[in-house]
Amino acid sequence: MLAIVFSYINEACILLSVACFIVGWVHIRHHRVRVHRRWMLRGVVFAALFFIIYALKTVLLGDNEFGGPKSVRPFYYGFLQVHSVLATVAAILGIITLVYASRARFSRHRKIAPWTLVTWFVTAATGLVVFILLYIVYTPGQAAGLLYSYLGR
Repeated sequence: MLAIVFSYINEACILLSVACFIVGWVHIRHHRVRVHRRWMLRGVVFAALFFIIYALKTVLLGDNEFGGPKSVRPFYYGFLQVHSVLATVAAILGIITLVYASRARFSRHRKIAPWTLVTWFVTAATGLVVFILLYIVYTPGQAAGLLYSYLGR
């Protein structure tokens, strides 16, 4: 049960990060750099909070297995793996984008930031689909270790 509660908290963190990034993007489009920076940093905080909670939940409690029908499992686990790759790419791009901004390398920041944002949005959307399939559409399975859940065995 605790693993499910943390999953809902994590999904809220991701959705809040997306909302902050959208607001930050709108502000930079209007050349409001200071307001943009504040909203983007809020989004980074929510994204980091997601990662910390997810890592702790995974290590301490495990991940829930997919509880849906066996006929849907290949789709779900394939989709989960695509989401995981996207999440890794988004995290790496996010770190690079944040480093460029923190070092005032704004020409590089401006080049990579749109790619980072789009990748993050797609990752958040695929994560929402995973969440809905795992916790809302179907009853979640038992909590299991990370590798076991990821490979679907």
